[in-house]
This record gives sequence, structure tokens and C-alpha cells, in this order.
Amino acid sequence: MEEALNEAKKSLYEHNEVPVGCVFIYNNEIIARGHNLVNLTKNPTRHAEFVCIDAVLQYCKDNKIDNYNDVFKDITVVVSVEPCIMCMSALYNLKIKSIIYGCKNDRFGGQTVVNVADYISNETSLQGGVCEEQAMNLLKQFYKMENPAAPIPAKRDKTKNKTQDDQTATQNFE
Repeated sequence: MEEALNEAKKSLYEHNEVPVGCVFIYNNEIIARGHNLVNLTKNPTRHAEFVCIDAVLQYCKDNKIDNYNDVFKDITVVVSVEPCIMCMSALYNLKIKSIIYGCKNDRFGGQTVVNVADYISNETSLQGGVCEEQAMNLLKQFYKMENPAAPIPAKRDKTKNKTQDDQTATQNFE
């Protein structure tokens, strides 16, 4: 988990991203590392887990492993925050051996918000709460800061909306 937390710190301190870090372990060796790169790449799929998935595919290519499915089936994913629904779905579809995560993801978690296992048949073991406090503290640091990549919220014209609502209500009663 220490390596995943180090990746999460890179995400936060080097890229001002949501601090999620991840490593993929195969045959007792880290073969992939990643952290969120969503803001940097302006690509909403560049979560730490997907960065690692791409690294595993490159690992297979570099090591002339034709059947990457065999590699994924023996991988343990260690990630600082519970994978979101999208990432959990991808990991289950790849038939990852096990997932170990730090803190829960109360907003988008693939077990906490929607239990992806109810929809995708899998034998992946799942363990949460490892170094939970450290992972949560990194998230708290991020959410105290302003996210420069966040969209600017649209300002509501309260008088316009009220007028439209009043007109709709009046039309309904006429």
C-alpha cells in the first residue's frame, strides 16, 4: 500500500489531481504503477487503474506475452481509494485476482455506491481499509484546495427561473 500511497501523493503534489495511486503486482513484483491523470490529459478515463492496465498491456508486449488475460488473472491491484464504478467494472472484467484498497469511495465507489459484483460475475477478492486514514487524509487535502480543472459553475438567474415557473403555473391553471 505504501507504493500506491506514493503514487497518490504524486497525483496530488505534482499534478493537482484527485490523489489516487495504484500498483499492479504480478509474481511478487510491481509491474505497473499509476496515479490519476484526468486533469493533466483532459481525459476522464485516465484513472490510476486504467493507467496501470495500459502499463500491463505494454509489459506483456515488451515481454512477448501473447495472452495478457493470463497475466491479469494473477494480478493483485493495490489502490489507495476504492475503485470507482468504471474502474471496478474494468478490473472485474479483466478477472483480476484481488483488489486491496485504502479508504472507501463514498461518491463513486464500485462497492460502496453500486456493488459492481452484483452485475459482473467475478471471483476477485476484495479487501478495503488498508492504510485507510492515510488515504483519506490525502483526499481531504485535495478537497480543501481548489481544483483548477473543475468547470466553472453556471450562475442561475433566480428572477428568470421564478418568472418561468410562475408562467408555467399560471398556464396550467388557465
